[in-house]
Amino acid sequence: MTVIEHDFGMQQRQVERRFRTLLSLDALHEANVRANPIPYLERASERIYQLEKALFEALQAAASAHEDGETVTISKAELQRLQQCRAIVESAYAQLVADQPAME
Repeated sequence: MTVIEHDFGMQQRQVERRFRTLLSLDALHEANVRANPIPYLERASERIYQLEKALFEALQAAASAHEDGETVTISKAELQRLQQCRAIVESAYAQLVADQPAME
């Protein structure tokens, strides 16, 4: 006996559900995502742009922090935490730049 597998569109619904979840939309938008995805893709594009902008601004703020000249006393643990945060931001920005296609 042969079993023919068919998911009845379940995989596509899971993709739509994940997309809806990533955009923080409620379940009522799922049918709209399926019917007309363009506004939702534009919303996702805007959110990505805002995240990239925040990442760039965080990197710029970390770079300019050394120029202030004001002395602040913090614990060693806090300094290590801040250095780890800065390393994460620098790494994320480097990955973002590496992922962007070269403009000719």
